[in-house]
Amino acid sequence: MPENKTHQEHPLANILINVLIPVLILSYLSKDPALQEQLGKTARVWHIGPLKAIIVALALPLGYGIWHFAKTRKFNFFSGLGLFSVVLTGGLTLYLWNQDGSVKEHAGMLFGIKEGAIPLALGIAVLLSQKSATPLINVFLYNDSLFDIPKIEKTVGLRNAESGYQTVIRQATHLFAVSFFVSSILNVLLSLWFFRGFDRTAADALEVYNGIIGKLTGWGFAVIGIPLLIFLYFTLQKLLKGLREVTGLKDEELLLPR
Repeated sequence: MPENKTHQEHPLANILINVLIPVLILSYLSKDPALQEQLGKTARVWHIGPLKAIIVALALPLGYGIWHFAKTRKFNFFSGLGLFSVVLTGGLTLYLWNQDGSVKEHAGMLFGIKEGAIPLALGIAVLLSQKSATPLINVFLYNDSLFDIPKIEKTVGLRNAESGYQTVIRQATHLFAVSFFVSSILNVLLSLWFFRGFDRTAADALEVYNGIIGKLTGWGFAVIGIPLLIFLYFTLQKLLKGLREVTGLKDEELLLPR
C-alpha cells in the first residue's frame, strides 16, 4: 500500500530562501550601474539597481510560500506570517522611497515598528490563545510529541489537582509570551541602530537602504530566534518543575522517551 507522507519544509531550505539569499541579493545586487559609472566606479554585471534587487529579494520568499501552500494545500500559521512580513516590507519600502531617489524621514523608526509588530502580535496571540481549543504554548512546547500528556492529565485527575495544573500551564504561557515581547523591543532597537547616520538624501540612498534592510533581515532572524530559544529552555524548566509538584511524577515520567 502507498505511504501517505506529510510534506514538511526543510529547515535549511526555509532559512536559505527566506533569510540568507534575500540578504545576499540586497547586499550585493542593489548598486545602480549608472550611478556607479557617475562615481567613477566599475559597474558589475550583477549590479541590477535597488528597485530590481528588492523585487527579486522579496519575490523569492513570497514565491516559495505560495508554491509550498499550493503543494501541501495546508495553511501554516508561521509560513503565513512570513508571507505577511514580506508583503509589509514591500509595501513599506514603496511608501518610504521617493521618486527623486531619496528616502522619507524616520525610515528607521517606521521599519523598526514593522519589524517589532510581528513578534509583538505573536506574543499577544500566545496570551489570547490560552483559553482557545489550541493554545499556542501547545504548538511550541507543551505537546504530545514531547510530553506524555495523557499520563499527566490522568494523574492530575486522580490527585484532584486541576487548579494547580492550570496555574502551571498559565505561568509557562506568560513566560513564553515574554520572549516575543523582548524580541519586539530588540527589533525596534536593531532597526534604529542600523539606520543611525543614514543620509536619506544621498545619491545612493536607495542602495544603502537596501543594504540596511539586508542586515536587518539577517540579524532580525537571530534577534527573534535567540531570545525564543533561551525562553523556551527556561519555560521548559519551569513547566517541568511545576508539573513535578502537581503530579508527583519524575521528569522521565513526564517526558516521552527520546
